[in-house]
Amino acid sequence: MRIVFGGWKYIARNLWCLLPFALVPAALLSLSLDGGAVGAVSHAFFTGDPRESFFAFFRAWSFFRTDSLWGALVSVCAFAVSVLALSLMLVFVEKHMRLGKRTLSGMRAQFVSIFPAALGVALLYAVLYEAWAVILAAVLFAVSSFGSTPLVYVCYVAAVCLFSYFLLYLIPFFYLLLPCKQMTGFRGFSAFQSSYRLMSGVRWRLIGSLAISYCAMLAVIVGCSFLPSVLFHAVAFVLYAFLFMSFGVRMESAYFEADKLDREDLLHSYKEY
Repeated sequence: MRIVFGGWKYIARNLWCLLPFALVPAALLSLSLDGGAVGAVSHAFFTGDPRESFFAFFRAWSFFRTDSLWGALVSVCAFAVSVLALSLMLVFVEKHMRLGKRTLSGMRAQFVSIFPAALGVALLYAVLYEAWAVILAAVLFAVSSFGSTPLVYVCYVAAVCLFSYFLLYLIPFFYLLLPCKQMTGFRGFSAFQSSYRLMSGVRWRLIGSLAISYCAMLAVIVGCSFLPSVLFHAVAFVLYAFLFMSFGVRMESAYFEADKLDREDLLHSYKEY
């Protein structure tokens, strides 16, 4: 259960240390949401006619805004800042779990080492997710052309559930790569092989933990899509701040669990608090 709930417990105990890493990425990620498209798709679904255009479906599911030049720039900035902040947070959390020290000393050298790999993994995830969003939007648009509305609903929900499962199944493949590089110093394919071997032993628990966050995110975003734009983005900011911290902390806690390593932050062997 440490993989499912351990990351949340860690965030609760170290919230004020982790929050500075998440604030700017969360703000930019919340602005990257196309609230108009999310609201239109949600409104159509809950008012009895879930039919929308392909571009409306894609804009609702994509993390990169295409509705305006400003939106596109915000999305690019959100991606860049998120990679930077995630790299720094991973360095901080890894040191705390490995040594029991919540200090910033030595972070520069570790950041320089981990940032290229973090950028590569983030680009890979971004490409996979956007391709996933394109295919899902195409499927939902095709489903919306069915003449029977009940059949549209059944196929719509089935498609979202199936594609969501596929997405959650893909994420763990590279999820432990960055902690593995931090702990072992392996490079390239060797790091991937080692992280994949470790991930295989905790895959379903990791998928279960990711599924909880994913379902909560969908429920909150859809539920808040009927609110005014300012409130919608404010709620999204709080949500993404927690999810950002959870995503990075879960990486480290899952790696320590998979490799059966002692965590000094839990053993209370630290000296500098």
